[in-house]
Amino acid sequence: MACAAVMIPGLLRSSVGTVRSLAASLKPTASTLRHLTITSIMKSKRKTDHLERTANVVRREVLSAAKVCGAAAESPSVKRLRLLVADKDFSFKAGQWIDFFIPGVSVVGGFSICSSPRLLEQERMIELAVKYTNHPPALWIHNQCTLDAKVAVRVGGEFFFDPQPADATRNLVLIAGGVGINPLLSILRHAADLHRERADKGSGYEMGTVKLFYSAQNTSELLFKKNILDLVNEFPEKIACSLHVTKQTTQISAELKPYITEGRITEKDIRDHISEETLFYICGPPPMTDFFSKQLENSHVPKEHICFEKWW
Repeated sequence: MACAAVMIPGLLRSSVGTVRSLAASLKPTASTLRHLTITSIMKSKRKTDHLERTANVVRREVLSAAKVCGAAAESPSVKRLRLLVADKDFSFKAGQWIDFFIPGVSVVGGFSICSSPRLLEQERMIELAVKYTNHPPALWIHNQCTLDAKVAVRVGGEFFFDPQPADATRNLVLIAGGVGINPLLSILRHAADLHRERADKGSGYEMGTVKLFYSAQNTSELLFKKNILDLVNEFPEKIACSLHVTKQTTQISAELKPYITEGRITEKDIRDHISEETLFYICGPPPMTDFFSKQLENSHVPKEHICFEKWW
């Protein structure tokens, strides 16, 4: 199990053999990758360039080919992608992100994985949810990306939940703002997989409870609502959520209403869940992560129990 405070930047047709061939053809030499990285940094004028911002963050060495095999609108401003990564050396821990290399686009994207490691193990798939911005990788995903498009990906990040079978049971409190839900959804899905494994096999890591606090402007911008509520209903004694909206102008559906609070997540909401067994994972805009991490420290939560990641 590990967590750390870092800053971050959100239909299968062809055979697996084809993608393996692509992986081999795209696998760059160290000098080529170094050149690509340096060129990408030099050409990006954004002060919050992903590669610059995460230059000192741990990355895996493996650069793997991937193919877009599904795309859909998750909200009016967020597009969901499903990628096939056939390379068996590619793996990730729940909560990590990928460097996203697009042929013909000089700037490298940085997007958190929102799927669980189990999906990759079983189907060789990962999922992303990318908000529309004028950053070149996001523009490509929203305006140019097509099924079967080929990209390359590399895992990085020190923000993750990866308990081992003998580790002590932990409860989780997940605090998300906007597209900051992405790595926390991966952690939530991983926690659900751990509950299923324990129930099916009677062995493996014994997961505690999980409480998700998730805030967005309105219900249309609350991503993955169905996925979240499905997990709450599957594990009513283990997984709970509190969905917050700050600028709701339309009627809230009957299905969502029991889970919705109009207004921001408050210090009291979080303080009520503090215990020695609880880990806190926070991902959202910098002011939000700063506020809650500071409040938790002031409430004497050990720093090693506070894990945060900022998106920009």
